[in-house]
Amino acid sequence: MNTDILNRLKVITPEEQDILNGNIHINKDIYMSPTSNIIDNKKLLEQNKLIQVRPHTRFIHFPEHKHNYVEVVYMCKGHTLHIINGEKVELQEGEMLFLSQDASQEILPAEMNDIAVNFIILPEFFDRTLLMVGKEENQLRDFIVGCLRNEENHTTSYLHFKVSEVLPIQNLLENLIWSILYDQQNDRSIQQVTMGLLFLLLMNHIDKVSVGNNQYEQKLTMQLLRFIEENYKDGKLSDLAEDLHCDLYWLSRMVKRLTGKTYTELVQNKRLNQAAFLLSTTRLTVADISLAVGYDNVSYFHRIFQRRFHASPKEYRSCK
Repeated sequence: MNTDILNRLKVITPEEQDILNGNIHINKDIYMSPTSNIIDNKKLLEQNKLIQVRPHTRFIHFPEHKHNYVEVVYMCKGHTLHIINGEKVELQEGEMLFLSQDASQEILPAEMNDIAVNFIILPEFFDRTLLMVGKEENQLRDFIVGCLRNEENHTTSYLHFKVSEVLPIQNLLENLIWSILYDQQNDRSIQQVTMGLLFLLLMNHIDKVSVGNNQYEQKLTMQLLRFIEENYKDGKLSDLAEDLHCDLYWLSRMVKRLTGKTYTELVQNKRLNQAAFLLSTTRLTVADISLAVGYDNVSYFHRIFQRRFHASPKEYRSCK
């Protein structure tokens, strides 16, 4: 990370100095009302701001709490240990942690060189991000939507992205932190577009994500999504069943129960979304795109594309 940013984040804050002087409890007045354990965005956000960053407070145990905003923690240097809904999560340098609004979080004390930033984000900030991400089914998009709606039955409490080795993601995060810390012109537009680009990149690395409340069914859903993402052209459910050492009929029923769709429907959605992307961004012929996404029968591809997008492939391309 840029040295100027790290040096700015490393400075001991008045709150931290108070802790080092012997205060063994957090100053609740900074974060929440005296009778609440919910950190209030109004305490942390400047007026009319939708997003803010602040250095993670070191040297003290932060007791269990919730947030009335979406929090993203980025570990700039060192590591921190979080307990989210009773589950231990160790955040290493270069990793990201997305917390939903209903997540219960506890944080163990960090040391001097454990430097993290907390993004405080109001739901409406993600409006442009959702437009950029699109409507394709994806664990990350579902998480954002669940956060925005603050759904009580939203089962994913956090997403932990282990992306320290993915340089474009690190660069975008540094740019985002810089634009917030140094108040760039047109900062909101820059920040929203940067967040959208960040999410698009993260969606390409769902193999590097751990899902909150890691119950078996959620792990299975992630394995399914990853398999389709990597094998949508010719991957068969029987191949996944073999990889998971499970019964094919049982897996087929689980796919339907967990996603509301059959495996064939999920694969078709992925193929058609990929075809739409290729139509918009390349000059490949319709026949070549049909083959590229897994359809040997071009006439059949035309029919299902028309049914999905209410336009033929050529009409879809001409409108983009």
